[in-house]
Amino acid sequence: MRTLSTSVKALTCALFILALSSLAHAQTRTWVSGVGDDLNPCSRTAPCKTFAGAISKTSANGEIDCLDPGGFGTVTITKSITIDGTNGAGFGSILASGTNGVNVNDSATATPNTIFVTLRNLSINGANTGFDGVRFVSGKALHVENCVIFGFRGNGANSDGIDVALTALATGNQNLKVKNCQITNNTGNGIRASNTAVGGNVLVTVDGSHLDSNTNGISTATASIVQVANSYFTFNTTSGLSVGAGTTAVDVDTSYFGSNTNGITSAASTTRIGGCRISGNGVGINFTGGAVQSFGDNKVKGNFTNDQAGGAVVSVPVPVKI
Repeated sequence: MRTLSTSVKALTCALFILALSSLAHAQTRTWVSGVGDDLNPCSRTAPCKTFAGAISKTSANGEIDCLDPGGFGTVTITKSITIDGTNGAGFGSILASGTNGVNVNDSATATPNTIFVTLRNLSINGANTGFDGVRFVSGKALHVENCVIFGFRGNGANSDGIDVALTALATGNQNLKVKNCQITNNTGNGIRASNTAVGGNVLVTVDGSHLDSNTNGISTATASIVQVANSYFTFNTTSGLSVGAGTTAVDVDTSYFGSNTNGITSAASTTRIGGCRISGNGVGINFTGGAVQSFGDNKVKGNFTNDQAGGAVVSVPVPVKI
């Protein structure tokens, strides 16, 4: 009887430890620290060292938070999650030498193109050898908020701050939202928006952001709908905004284009602009195809070669205020 009782107690303890272990591997909120360890359970008092170490211990729809402004490594995201670098002394950081900073890709899951991912208050540094700051291949929605993405130069013209290259059709449009970000010093595009999935659109919304010293601030291509507001495009070596073939529609409101080779390049579709200033570029608006419509409240003046080249902006009525 004593032996049976001891066995039962041992089994109970083992099950209890197993239950605790399961909870540690599926917490709603986990933590990382520069002095953490990925062998830890990623709790606030025993944080992990990296985002990659914490993500496996964070449940779907959960959140990874930073305790201090350390460097937490690159990460691949395959489930709905928030990574928030907010801490008392600055941002959480990702150093992505010779690789991508963040990969968002749920294509190998049972329900591809369904995850919602938020990246907030992060410094993502390519150290001049990184490929893409954030690469969005498969998922439903990606939100990038209050982030600095810079120094992605290791793959030439293919090194983008944010590369949207969705390869499969989701139910309804997929979307990228970029708010209050600085994307700079990349040899590719600040944001590249191209959806290769036939029959679907990727909706890209950019608000309150700076896209500087890239090849193009934003480059659009197949099945992209782009909406920009309150943003700055400067020192880009080809265009502040390049509207490429296959783009569905582009709307730009209250934004500044200056010191780019071209302020806006229109190659396809219709680009509507309102309340923008386009000055100090090589060419203000460069037409290589497509159409540009203005609500008549833009300031296009003082560009070095030409304010408009290859075509003319079409004036359209200002929308009725309701």
